[in-house]
Amino acid sequence: MIVCENLQMSVGAFYLDRISLSVPTAAYATLMGPTGCGKTTVLESLCGLHRLRAGRITVDGTDVTNLPPGARGFGYVPQDGAMFPTVDVRGHLEFAPRVHRWPRTKVADRVGELAAALGIAHLLSRRVQGLSGGERQRVALGRAIAARPSALLLDEPLSALDESARDGMISLLREIQQTERITVLHVTHSPREAEALADVSLILEGGAIRPAL
Repeated sequence: MIVCENLQMSVGAFYLDRISLSVPTAAYATLMGPTGCGKTTVLESLCGLHRLRAGRITVDGTDVTNLPPGARGFGYVPQDGAMFPTVDVRGHLEFAPRVHRWPRTKVADRVGELAAALGIAHLLSRRVQGLSGGERQRVALGRAIAARPSALLLDEPLSALDESARDGMISLLREIQQTERITVLHVTHSPREAEALADVSLILEGGAIRPAL
């Protein structure tokens, strides 16, 4: 499903070369590695937020290397969530389907479906500033998958949560991944998260991605 071949990327003075990885269709993959090794840079390059210097990215057999971010088929949850402060929860869930020009009734149906699955139906009229960390992450996840992307990229989605909220989100992530049948690449520092979630465990170390031992 997600295949990266010999990617060459740079952000400022930071540089990675010959980065390759493969995540099968509907698999949950985790990507670990030491701080500063480039895990976030890899995700942002997949999304199209950084222009590649070389290499090829395919999603479900389609070459997306030179496509704009919105046309690549990825849903993305950055580490800070990147929430819209003046938009309520309903607006976050409606955002991507509206951008893709879904009919109004289809948007409403999808919002209701996601709100129920994520346990946030009671929050739809709330703005995000007053939400807990776990609630914000549920909203960010819903926004990322609302338009039914082919694959989901998660950058440390559980790092800011306390232990009880983290346990709940681990269960929710697995449930949503299986229900939506979506391919996931999840960056984490936590071996516990990887063990609980991963079908495929990868590690970025020494400038290369390899299967985790």
